[in-house]
Amino acid sequence: MHPERPYLVDLDPQQVPSPCFVVDVEALERNGRILGGVQKASGAKVLLALKGFALTAAFPWLKPHLSGTCASSPHEARLGKEHFGKEVHTYSPAFTPESLEACLQYSDHIVFNSVAQVKEHSSRVRGAGGQVGLRLNPRHSEGEVELYDPCAPRSRLGAVVESLKDLSPQAIDGLHIHTLCEQGVDVLERTVSVLERDFSNWLEKVRWLNLGGGHHITQPGYEIHRLIDLLGHLKERYDLQLYLEPGEAAAIHSGAFVTRVLDLTHNEVDIAILDASVTCHLPDVLEMPYRAEIRGAGQPGEHPHHYRLGGQSCLAGDVAGDYSFVEPLRRDQALLFEDMSHYTMVKTTTFNGVPLPSIALWHPREQRLEVVRRFSYDDFLQRLG
Repeated sequence: MHPERPYLVDLDPQQVPSPCFVVDVEALERNGRILGGVQKASGAKVLLALKGFALTAAFPWLKPHLSGTCASSPHEARLGKEHFGKEVHTYSPAFTPESLEACLQYSDHIVFNSVAQVKEHSSRVRGAGGQVGLRLNPRHSEGEVELYDPCAPRSRLGAVVESLKDLSPQAIDGLHIHTLCEQGVDVLERTVSVLERDFSNWLEKVRWLNLGGGHHITQPGYEIHRLIDLLGHLKERYDLQLYLEPGEAAAIHSGAFVTRVLDLTHNEVDIAILDASVTCHLPDVLEMPYRAEIRGAGQPGEHPHHYRLGGQSCLAGDVAGDYSFVEPLRRDQALLFEDMSHYTMVKTTTFNGVPLPSIALWHPREQRLEVVRRFSYDDFLQRLG
């Protein structure tokens, strides 16, 4: 928990059904106010990226501050329109006629990944009253992990400059880029510099520019004034409506994942078996990979008692990592994994039949935990049945 962005301060994790995601609604609203301030100061519109946070029960704390949602599938588009109720922008690496038709029921902007898809589908979008966008790949890579880098070499995401030679400017209304992954405004400034160098003729002809996600706007230390200056430059120079679509910035420092110790064993090191699964419930820990923070725990050797934390599935690598604790762990002890509202919650699986975690909202002023979703065997059965 960052000292400048506290959340779940008074929550007793032992009182939480386990495993469970818990979102602090006041911390979530704090993020919304920061993003809303960027909108007001810059004139840009900020959209909630549903791929990063899609907890509809928490939308009332974000909706007053944001302009809409962005989606990557018909299901996300429908969720955005029906539960957030503002603008919906939908992008996909490729649309079938059927998926496009489904998205058009709920979307204001449709963003295509290639010139070929624009040519094939733009008339259908215009006929339905939507706006047509094209995602660009500026070939400016600053991602630290290739798995999450949209501009990694040979990326399938976005049209490169050479592919635009046969595209009429009248075929599109706007442009979209996405190059950041939880990064600062300095990365965006360098990206925009490349964008202006290679695509300025297009920026002068379209109506809007979507700068994608990955902007760490609500992270302490993010230089919001530089972002506003950069947005002001683009708006003044090209007369564009600008969009940002952060996922993690909307939900960072707002929630956690609570799990309990089921068993304690030993094999060269002490091992704690959790009632959750890393591969099912915290997949980014293995995919990124990265070390999740646990409230009250430290690096191996930092505290006297060292444990390897393992999950419930039969995957050998279902391990969160090695942690040290001031006191020995005990069976049924609750552990709180920090900062798990964004992305983690939407990526959970039921591999091995491991049940999905419950989802709860924490209301700090009332000191009240509201469990909004519990999952059962029926959810597992209907997913594949």
